[in-house]
Amino acid sequence: MLANLVCSLIKNRRVTTTLAKAKAARPVAEKMVTLAKKGTLHHRRLADSRLPEKDAVTVLFRDIAETHRNRNGGYTRIIRLHQRPGDAAQMAILEWVDEVLGGGGTAAQAAAAKPVETAPPQEKAAPVADEAATVTPAGEGGETVGGVPAKES
Repeated sequence: MLANLVCSLIKNRRVTTTLAKAKAARPVAEKMVTLAKKGTLHHRRLADSRLPEKDAVTVLFRDIAETHRNRNGGYTRIIRLHQRPGDAAQMAILEWVDEVLGGGGTAAQAAAAKPVETAPPQEKAAPVADEAATVTPAGEGGETVGGVPAKES
């Protein structure tokens, strides 16, 4: 089960699963990246024996090992999500650390690139009249308030 989850992580770069499965799959994924960074034939055969999908091993050695070449560990991150409605299991995203967060670079790049801006003061809008409190003239001189005839004083 964990090997299949790691294969999905390698191919899709991000997997949504339960928190328990993400915590269990993280060490397996980290060890696979460590094997891929060494890059020898022996390490490729070890990865082939542990992962069921051979195309995932190819992607691991070709792409993922190169993006994590200068990192000494901590290749994955776990982001907690909501609880699943059916069984209230805590959901999480397991993804590679060097992957893009939301489309603006890595998390460190996104934090460094965003300058702190102060919002200009906003003008207050004119209050909107409540539709039920408007007084509309009726046909015979009587008034209705929100479609109900008003009392005469």
